[in-house]
Amino acid sequence: MPPAAASPLAAVRARRRAGPAAVLAALCILLLLLALGSAGSGALHIPRTQLLPVLWAVPTDDEALMWRGILLEVRLPRIALAIVVGGGLALAGAVMQALFRNPLAEPGLMGISLGGAMGAVAAIVLGAVGMAGIASAAFAGSLAATALVYRLGSRRPGMANLLLAGVAINALCASVVGFFTFQASDVQLRNLTFWNMGSLAGANWQMLAWLAPLVAVLSALLLREWRAMNALLLGEREAQHLGFDLKRLRRRLVVLTALLVGPLVAVTGTIGFVGLVVPHLIRLPLGADHRWLLPNCLAGGAIALTLADWLARLAVIPAELPIGIVTSLVGGPFLLWMLSRRGG
Repeated sequence: MPPAAASPLAAVRARRRAGPAAVLAALCILLLLLALGSAGSGALHIPRTQLLPVLWAVPTDDEALMWRGILLEVRLPRIALAIVVGGGLALAGAVMQALFRNPLAEPGLMGISLGGAMGAVAAIVLGAVGMAGIASAAFAGSLAATALVYRLGSRRPGMANLLLAGVAINALCASVVGFFTFQASDVQLRNLTFWNMGSLAGANWQMLAWLAPLVAVLSALLLREWRAMNALLLGEREAQHLGFDLKRLRRRLVVLTALLVGPLVAVTGTIGFVGLVVPHLIRLPLGADHRWLLPNCLAGGAIALTLADWLARLAVIPAELPIGIVTSLVGGPFLLWMLSRRGG
């Protein structure tokens, strides 16, 4: 091909590649700005101009020392946890929507969320002490519910049985949660209510030291499956013709998603709509190509939960709203809008 003909084609391809990359870069910049804004806001206001100086140099006056302690021990771990959890939930939602080929799919369909709630509620009512015991029980409940859903749903080919098994196991987990809630004391009911609505208040660097690397590794493994997810959009038969083993692919995606979402639910409680709404928002500018959809969902989910946590801390100062209330207030109307748009 002559150089004159080749250069316009190369320019078009470069522009196509730059579009999703530019969106990802813009999302990362927006996330950084939100993190800086969130770090300075709260019951105690920290001037934006003092954030970096307080962190870079050891302060000498009492006020600056207090600001440094709040930033390092409370706000920065919380922002980091919001980024990790939000990105993981949004990525898991995009994977579930590709797996089920259903725009309303999200991680809760596989029993991950309600299974975790069942484990946590049981641990609280039975007297578990500390975040470690409750989180371990929630993680075990998530994995047990997901394993049961997959075992029951994979006895017949197709995704319909997996979906029905998820509905049945979710109903069973909800019944168990209701039973333990009925048995709970007044103090336990308060803890149960706050946990079921989600919270990032338990964030600390020790938690992030194991959670962040785990989420990073599992996210990387899911990002590698973008070709298989693109094939699933064409249909199961087409995906098989392209050489994908659907049985192994389903098992791999379900296991990776459960391992990703289970620990997130265990440490934060139930946070809804992030895995449902964020993939739809990212598809608006990018389309359904999972090569770019998945990494942009990671950034978009981190933005969504960082913003939701910021609003939760500012809404009722000096107290805070459960973050699940904020995500539901935004996600519910968005879901209604999406359904009305499809109906029209």
